[in-house]
Amino acid sequence: MKKLDLVHIESELKKRWAYPYTWLRKQTNDWDNATKFIYKNPDWDAFVQEMESVWKEGNFDKNSFSHYAMNRWYNFWSAQAVEQIFTDLPGVAPNPNPLEDHYDFRWLGERFDLKTSVFPKGYGENLAFAKAQPKHLIHWFYKNQSTEQRFHLKNRLFIVCHDTNGDHYKIKAEIRMLEGLVQDYMKERTPADTISLDLQEESETMADIIWATR
Repeated sequence: MKKLDLVHIESELKKRWAYPYTWLRKQTNDWDNATKFIYKNPDWDAFVQEMESVWKEGNFDKNSFSHYAMNRWYNFWSAQAVEQIFTDLPGVAPNPNPLEDHYDFRWLGERFDLKTSVFPKGYGENLAFAKAQPKHLIHWFYKNQSTEQRFHLKNRLFIVCHDTNGDHYKIKAEIRMLEGLVQDYMKERTPADTISLDLQEESETMADIIWATR
């Protein structure tokens, strides 16, 4: 993929804020396949034009389809921008085969998946508890993660977004803010400093949280 202009991506992502952030339906492989066009273009206006064309041709419910597509577009391009922030750093190499499942880059030789998540409503604990006990929240994420083709128990770095106003999702568009947080984290740590989990037999999982809070 062509190198992204992070300033431009941030500007485009923030255009999503004009609409409520809600899914209206559970994410599934079928609907993911129907919205594959979200990968085509990081420009909001071009995406919206494509989205309107697809829902009309496919006879989808406009409201459900629009929110589903907008959320996937927003999350994908935010993730692409943050992944680029990582792979621009020393010791980090992008996955040479983007079609290979379950990792986004190698960090000092170790494969890691990257997941930017909002602080989960269903977690049952507050932010202070999660920061004091990050392993507990990481276990929760692995247990409650998406099913079907998105499920795996491999190494993962989580960027967890928490806004005191409750608009946690908006932090995903704060690319320059996230860039500073990632750079600070990577200056101080190696894979050996991550949290070790026994999620599957005869295989150790490495994971950690980068907190994006305001």
